[in-house]
Amino acid sequence: MSGSYLTNPVVFLIQTLFGLYAAVVMIRFLLQWVRADFYNPVSQFVVRLTTPVLRPLRRVIPGWSGLDLAALFLAWLVKTVELALVALVLSLDRNPLGAFAWAIPQLVVLLINILLFAVLIRVILSWMNPDPYHPAARLLDALTAPLLRPAQRLLPPIGGLDLSPILVMIALVVLEMLLIPPLKLITASPF
Repeated sequence: MSGSYLTNPVVFLIQTLFGLYAAVVMIRFLLQWVRADFYNPVSQFVVRLTTPVLRPLRRVIPGWSGLDLAALFLAWLVKTVELALVALVLSLDRNPLGAFAWAIPQLVVLLINILLFAVLIRVILSWMNPDPYHPAARLLDALTAPLLRPAQRLLPPIGGLDLSPILVMIALVVLEMLLIPPLKLITASPF
């Protein structure tokens, strides 16, 4: 009885700790992809959390076309360890080495969710009219601009109201609905 009593809190802690770190690493990957300002205090926070682990990985995994493949690999590795630990705690009758494959759909979900929440936070901040030079606002602009620019060309502002974030959010949710089920099926993910 004590094993089942402690299972949920242990799974929650594993998912929270590993999930947060994987999110920070994925944010670093995205910030480098959009060429965000790495002198920004928020960027510096992300860099300080990820550099100790990324530095040795970069010796083995080089970047490619401006993409930080070491950060992407680290995010995949963190998700893999998370899922393997959760599988062990839950006593799943599956091979924990399958976590290497199970992490792929989880990374896609993480990527889509980061972009989705970035757009949502940008919309909410636009209602409050924040300082455009605030470090967090500048990073959100850098992160969401590659998504919003094409949507703004497709759906220009109507009466001064920019509806392009709604279009981007709908597209991200639909993309997740289309990509994740087949990925979970291919990887035989129990999560």
